[in-house]
Amino acid sequence: MADSPLTRVVRWDTVVAALLVVLLLVSFGFVDGFGNALNLSFLLGNTLPIALIALPMTLLVVAGEIDLSVASTAGLSGAVMGALWNAGWAIETIIPLCLVLGAVCGLVNGLLVTRLGLPSLAVTIGTLAAYRGIAQIVLGADAVTDFPTQYLDFASGRIGETFIPYAFLPFLVLLAIAVVALHHTPFGRSLFAIGANEEAARFAGIRVKRHKLLLFTATGLMASLTGVFWALHYASARYDNATGLELSVVAAVLLGGIDFDGGRGTLGGAIAGVFLLGALQNAMSLQNISAQSQIVVTGVLLVISVLAPRTARQISAARAVRRAAADGPQKSAPPPSP
Repeated sequence: MADSPLTRVVRWDTVVAALLVVLLLVSFGFVDGFGNALNLSFLLGNTLPIALIALPMTLLVVAGEIDLSVASTAGLSGAVMGALWNAGWAIETIIPLCLVLGAVCGLVNGLLVTRLGLPSLAVTIGTLAAYRGIAQIVLGADAVTDFPTQYLDFASGRIGETFIPYAFLPFLVLLAIAVVALHHTPFGRSLFAIGANEEAARFAGIRVKRHKLLLFTATGLMASLTGVFWALHYASARYDNATGLELSVVAAVLLGGIDFDGGRGTLGGAIAGVFLLGALQNAMSLQNISAQSQIVVTGVLLVISVLAPRTARQISAARAVRRAAADGPQKSAPPPSP
């Protein structure tokens, strides 16, 4: 007998999107100041660095890998940006160089993983420390704040009287590109195949190493773009910019239903997870909930996000086995005699 709607396992990314809608409705109704245009702009601006890195990170985790050096790459990008600006370089030259630097950082990670066969978790923990150390060497303890006004206004300003930041529009373009790449191209389908079974994907003719190298490079590039945005949005380039950002990105991506083992998830779920965490932290801040309590809530959500989908799949698999066992004797029974 078919399952009733109440007993079917709901897709986790749909659950996260529904939770985001509920949280927004509750916050608009009961949290003072949440619906203020200035606060909403502040929420989006603070969430954008996580959302930007979550785009390539989602593709990387779907393929069964991870990059924990993204925050350090962003910090290195900001440090180089500040050092070159102090040296008198034009900002129009600095930004492309920072993006190239980020791509090189990602390429190094990718080469260590794909050519030497090292685990991405170990590699990127190492480069997390290395890139941050280089950033400190480049800029020291200085903070560079005197960037051109038009760039600062773009990174921190909003469109007219609305709550939408200028920088949110380029993010929507990047989001559309990532959605198409992951869910509507052979390249995206190959990433799911790699994450589900790398050996099978290789035997199927998928260029596994090339795909992973491209993903690591793209992740480094986007981390560098985030570092540039961070320095301009907060009007400060420091070597320790974006410290800890990698944990927020990973938490949001896993909360959105991306399987840490690879092969499962949607980009929509990951972005819903990003904005769910951002909106929750913003609402708790407006309610004067301490930062320590916010960390606890975020940690609990992360554990639930990892545990709930796996538990749901195990329950679904167990029920399928029971149904098959129950249907087996009926299918093998001889037909009734005339």
